[in-house]
Amino acid sequence: QVQLVESGGGLVQAGGSLRLSCAASGRPLGSYVMGWFRQGPGKEREFVAAISRSGAKTSYATAVKGRFTISRDNGKNTVYLQMNSLAPEDTAVYYCAARFDTFDILWIDPTNYDSWGQGTQVTVSS
Repeated sequence: QVQLVESGGGLVQAGGSLRLSCAASGRPLGSYVMGWFRQGPGKEREFVAAISRSGAKTSYATAVKGRFTISRDNGKNTVYLQMNSLAPEDTAVYYCAARFDTFDILWIDPTNYDSWGQGTQVTVSS
């Protein structure tokens, strides 16, 4: 099973940017579909973005489309989430997740993911 560690969270003003990283170890990342999810205060965990094994396919939640970009570097075993034009409603703990798959597809439902990181806090002040 792959182990995941997120980093890059912090406090930022509205309109600012952050780049989250998710470093994987234990298995080659290229065998995994990757996703980012978030959980805000008093809210359920929600889908943010996903990327297929090759990186050729991506999907975004409506709330972040056009502002966030998911990418991956399989050679570095790392997945990224570039977040621009941040707003207070983006405040949440952000988690990366991995699902081993033999196909170059996407998964949006968090219950489909096998491995999770510990999360990194993102706080956007108004």
